[in-house]
Amino acid sequence: MLSHLTPLFAASSAASGAPGKKVLYITANPNGVEQSYSMAVGKAFIDAYHAVNPNDVVYHIDLFQTDIPLLNGEVFGAWGKLQAGASFDHLTPSEQVKVSRLGELVDGFVEADKYVFVNPVWNFSYPPVLKAYIDAFFVAGKTFRYTADGPIGLLTDKKAFQIQASGSVLSEGHFGEFEMAHRHLGAVLKFLGVPSFEAVYVEGMAAQPDKAEEIKTQAILNAREAAKRF
Repeated sequence: MLSHLTPLFAASSAASGAPGKKVLYITANPNGVEQSYSMAVGKAFIDAYHAVNPNDVVYHIDLFQTDIPLLNGEVFGAWGKLQAGASFDHLTPSEQVKVSRLGELVDGFVEADKYVFVNPVWNFSYPPVLKAYIDAFFVAGKTFRYTADGPIGLLTDKKAFQIQASGSVLSEGHFGEFEMAHRHLGAVLKFLGVPSFEAVYVEGMAAQPDKAEEIKTQAILNAREAAKRF
């Protein structure tokens, strides 16, 4: 559920019309706007988005400051007990805490209408906290289900956007085959049925340090324009 989160942007009191969308602004960067290219561009995107969507409510999840239980033997053991018919009260206190928290995370993800992911690239992929979060919402019966014809995604009415920063250019060219962050997140969202997934890249700052600010400025402009369409 999203009710436990304080909105980054609440619906404007001056806004009129139909109730707005719920947007999850998901950041996977330990640094702030001043130190991080992805966070600076992410802020530009979400500020521009809110300006043209004042009815929408934006919730921020800082994955580096969020309790995300890792999938481990204890979690799988607890789920196994529940699937075998045990009641929640028969789980250990630790199992109850982890299962409840994982349920809260996936329910909040399902409740949202739009997702904005902000991440750097670390060693060709994203920070492990984002993978942990993906594991929390990648749940059969919640975000996808099994059928006689195979699994189908249940998030068919959602939209997603990603802002990704990398020191090298990974979205195309020579190193494109090494990029695993955007490609993996795209595969996850496609599997879950999300029909729209776009991205703005902030890349090449380490390869061309003399052009780093120019790259950042252009990415901010691209993000602001993309936010108007999202």
